[in-house]
Amino acid sequence: MFFISNAYAQQTDALGLGGNLTSFLPLVLMFVVMYFLMIRPQQKRAKEQRAMMDALAKGDEVVTAGGMLGRVVKVVDAYVTIEVASGTEITVQKSSITTLLPKGTLKAL
Repeated sequence: MFFISNAYAQQTDALGLGGNLTSFLPLVLMFVVMYFLMIRPQQKRAKEQRAMMDALAKGDEVVTAGGMLGRVVKVVDAYVTIEVASGTEITVQKSSITTLLPKGTLKAL
């Protein structure tokens, strides 16, 4: 008269790890893909930017983050003095220099 069904045990792996490993695999794969598509290129770009800032020297032609073009006149620890026009010099932080131009790009300053 009782309508209670029999309970059967589910079959498990020998170690019981099969379900856990397969549930974490997509998460691990997503982290690996994010590392190679986002984190690694960003670290590489930052390393190149640091190398460029350390290599700045008098006479280099540069572009600042604000879009100003000029020739480096003086380099101090954290600052760079740039000549943007004949007799017009500005002092900017090294970190605001975004691009090092090829020599001869700026014809007459």
